[in-house]
Amino acid sequence: MRLDPRFAGDHHARMPLPLAPFAEPPAPPRPGRLLARGVCRHLLAHDFATVEEMVPAPGLRVDVMALGPHGELWIIECKSSRADFQTDRKWQGYLPFCDRFFWAVDEAFPREILPEGTGLIIADPYDAAILRMGPETKLPPSRRRGLVQRFARHAALRLQALRDPGLGLEPPSAASA
Repeated sequence: MRLDPRFAGDHHARMPLPLAPFAEPPAPPRPGRLLARGVCRHLLAHDFATVEEMVPAPGLRVDVMALGPHGELWIIECKSSRADFQTDRKWQGYLPFCDRFFWAVDEAFPREILPEGTGLIIADPYDAAILRMGPETKLPPSRRRGLVQRFARHAALRLQALRDPGLGLEPPSAASA
């Protein structure tokens, strides 16, 4: 640790200098990530824990998975534009991995293109509102157990990576889950 000589004799003398120049500021979040943040905030207010970019099975990665206070599992896909929605070919593959499925879009999104029989959340970067509940399809107990374990492991590794970024941890992939 290098000490800043400008503060010699001062109570700040032990303030370390950064060892590397300041990094470039991070890129602004993508629009879908901002929607996910608003969705996660809203669901937290309803006692749901959430994780972003979770892999429920090989080849699938959901934008938000939410674990409710009674063990219910919801998947929320965040779409920031018509083109973003139209290029999503995997969403039906998510249905066997949740009790309810939702689309999260902003106020300006053309809602008429969203499939019937799915949930709808209107979101912005700071909050969200559930306009339509997705139909409930209860998961089989064995699949629920596996998904809750994956959810817990994903969340724990994310937390550990935040607390100790030098470890280079990544959330588990579907192959290791």
